[in-house]
Amino acid sequence: MTEQTAAPTAATSPAEELPVPEPELTLAEAEPVPAAEPVPLAEHSAAAAEPLPVAPKPHRRVLRAVARWTAAVLVLGGLGTGTALGITSMERTDVPGLATEGDGRWDYPELSLPALPAGSPRPFNEDNTAEVHHADLRKLLLPAPAGATADKKLAGGWVSTAQYLSVYRKSKRAELGQVLKDSALRHITARSWTMPDGTSSRIYLLQFNSTAFAGAFRDEISENTSTGAQLIGSPTTDLDETWSGGGRVENTTTDVYAEDKPYGSEQVRHGYVLSGDTLALVIQSRKGKAGTERVPFHQALILQNQLLG
Repeated sequence: MTEQTAAPTAATSPAEELPVPEPELTLAEAEPVPAAEPVPLAEHSAAAAEPLPVAPKPHRRVLRAVARWTAAVLVLGGLGTGTALGITSMERTDVPGLATEGDGRWDYPELSLPALPAGSPRPFNEDNTAEVHHADLRKLLLPAPAGATADKKLAGGWVSTAQYLSVYRKSKRAELGQVLKDSALRHITARSWTMPDGTSSRIYLLQFNSTAFAGAFRDEISENTSTGAQLIGSPTTDLDETWSGGGRVENTTTDVYAEDKPYGSEQVRHGYVLSGDTLALVIQSRKGKAGTERVPFHQALILQNQLLG
């Protein structure tokens, strides 16, 4: 199985009390770090719209990916705990080839990583060997893009295990439910929206008590089979060969699938992002013969990966 690489709760009622974070800083309010300038997101993660040739130095490939894809910049407003990191998209005119013609990407609001509780490091900080996400998981969900109609039932709050399992075929739910029960699942949050062209998006974030449990569940639903656990409406899922792995944050893993033709009344695309103690499931589907567009699906995967990294 192709590596499309993030690394390694059950009550899904509101999560246990989280330490009160220090006020989140806007990019304008954050005090600059001496001798530190804005760091291109490409140095941490970049997004790729299509397979890229192998280059002798990985960072060149990533730089090419960011020019083609999300063209985002990770602004380091401060490196101490309690300081928010901003992910801001460049203007279209700043990206070669995208000044006058759209490429299918959706227009997301400015993204930022939430401030952390005092004394808590980010998941892949050297002081966080357990790779735990200390931020409120709900604030790490990708927001809906411009023009989207939000799903009131999946509006970014906590959801039940049953709600999450409902995306899978009935024959698989009991088995996966038992795995989650045995995996020290802490909680689940989700968001869903629909775009004007009919494309439906659903994103679930599952946080476990450890990276080992998160990784084991990821293996259960994806790595042990070339098709992954089958989703509702997607009987012929296979690995998405158009996914190049661009934009992946270091230490995270992605597994990406697409329903091949001939598909039924709708085409379903879905992918998993494993990041420390948290696993994300991103699903997009659209009814009709045209199928579900690849570009906005890959874009959503990349941005969700960046938020979790």
